Amino acid sequence: MNDSAPATAPRRARVRAPELIGKGGWLNTGGDDLTLADLRGKIVLLDFWTFCCVNCLHVLDELRELEEKHRDTLVIVGVHSPKFVHEAEHQAVVDAVERYEVHHPVLDDPELATWKQYAVRAWPTLVVIDPEGYVVAQHAGEGHANAIRTLVEELEAEHGAKGTLRRGDGPYVAPEPVATDLRFPGKAILLPSGNLLVSDTTRHQLVELAADGETVVRRIGEGVFREPQGLAALPDGRIVVADTVNHSLRVLDPATGTIERAAGTGRQWWQGSATSGPALEVDLSSPWDVAWWQGKVWIAMAGVHQLWTYDPESGTVEVAAGTTNEGLVDGPAAEAWFAQPSGLSATEDRLWIADAETSALRWIDRDGHVHTAVGTGLFDFGHRDGDAGQALLQHPLGVTALPDGSVAVSDTYNHALRRYDPATGEVTTLATDLREPSGAVLVDGDIVVVESARHRLTRLRLPEEAVQVDAVAHRTRREATEVAPGRLRLDVVFQAPTGQKLDDRYGPSTRLLVSSTPPELLLGGEGTGTDLFRELDLNPAVTEGVLHVSAMAASCDDDPSNEYPACHVHQQDWGVPVEVTETGVTRLPLILAGLDA
Repeated sequence: MNDSAPATAPRRARVRAPELIGKGGWLNTGGDDLTLADLRGKIVLLDFWTFCCVNCLHVLDELRELEEKHRDTLVIVGVHSPKFVHEAEHQAVVDAVERYEVHHPVLDDPELATWKQYAVRAWPTLVVIDPEGYVVAQHAGEGHANAIRTLVEELEAEHGAKGTLRRGDGPYVAPEPVATDLRFPGKAILLPSGNLLVSDTTRHQLVELAADGETVVRRIGEGVFREPQGLAALPDGRIVVADTVNHSLRVLDPATGTIERAAGTGRQWWQGSATSGPALEVDLSSPWDVAWWQGKVWIAMAGVHQLWTYDPESGTVEVAAGTTNEGLVDGPAAEAWFAQPSGLSATEDRLWIADAETSALRWIDRDGHVHTAVGTGLFDFGHRDGDAGQALLQHPLGVTALPDGSVAVSDTYNHALRRYDPATGEVTTLATDLREPSGAVLVDGDIVVVESARHRLTRLRLPEEAVQVDAVAHRTRREATEVAPGRLRLDVVFQAPTGQKLDDRYGPSTRLLVSSTPPELLLGGEGTGTDLFRELDLNPAVTEGVLHVSAMAASCDDDPSNEYPACHVHQQDWGVPVEVTETGVTRLPLILAGLDA
């Protein structure tokens, strides 16, 4: 446990890296299987990710510059470790590797075999292996690119001098490109002309289609957008676009084709950044969808688990709901928890929200209270119709208000279109055999679904009766950690990167938040504090549950002569399934950065 870190790097422990195994095999290698022996002489960075996880997508983007700069010494290997059942399907992993432009080898590990070998507890987790095959560092969460860059440069120098560094091309082999008019489209909107505007996410542009939903009229914004998603019409006819990877909102004038940035700086929001102010001066984080409601643009801010608003009249943005903690908590907007809100749809009195990571359908009322219609939390999902209290979804990305007061849910990982009726409290299935539907739009009484993984729009009649589907229920597949009842020592391990130290200039540089599901699991130790360790008191009467741990540490360059040192925020949320048993452990280490001593 380190709650203070030395300015110089600690001596690295020598731990042999376990072999890379995964039942799904290898992608981006030209058909070859890789072993650690094949990679000996290279610095290897394992990126444990899953494609539902927005933090994992942030890390993919963080690593691109590092990957390019050190191409002849560093091999990044993505270890795909699924949370949801759909993510264990091999074709879904193939699609995700293309969708998110992953340009390194990927091991498909549907049974979490390599995840368990490396004792990984969180998405995303990064593990660095030196050229001799030893683990030298582990990092959980986002914000570690600078620390890893420093470590890679150290390893290059050390192993270059020893003669154990092998330079040259890595094992990455690019797949053959596929020609389609759309490539992993995200959302769609109906234009006054009757045409459809679609965010063509992987091609980084918008596409206007004719009313048939197939004929390309024009392509818009090439070189401007990066993985655009949500679209919403302003009262003046212009279109707001969630420019997701650019962490911005842009406004398109369909008549002239002009595009202007309306909100966001292009930088990703971090803890401590402004949460309101002039729209072009405040950082955003992966805005995924937008909707016009109550005179403002509402933003599903997937990257920080919040809802924000943008006011075109005043040119300002501000947080509207959510604490940045990931989970499912209802109540006043300022106290609610979300988990990657990814779809929005407005009616007069409600803003409907597809809350992806909790597999939930939620809504916020005009008084600012958040409610849940379907869903129970981060770990339960499936395909089950009936009373909303026991119905299940699987990572929905879209929601569409219907004329009768009900809503259609793009139930993405169930490949289905679902319906929730507030009048009856019932959930039904409207259509199946869709491929990763991510949004839908009403057109002349029909519903046009964005079939993201089939790269097309699909027009459906709204059926009179529901489709009959066999019910399935799932829980997240990770094994529970066995912990002893009574006192449990929680240690978040953090070692500041070489040349950096914890930043105490403006108060405590670390923060730890602990809670549990069910709340009765913890008799003591919950709440917020500034130490990266905590004594928890587990209730022997509760045999299983989930510990929710959120940790943050800020480190800055340790150079007294530098008046403006570069600073970096390291942050991670863990949901740790636990089983309380007499033979369980009494210490739970969670690695934010470094190695557990």
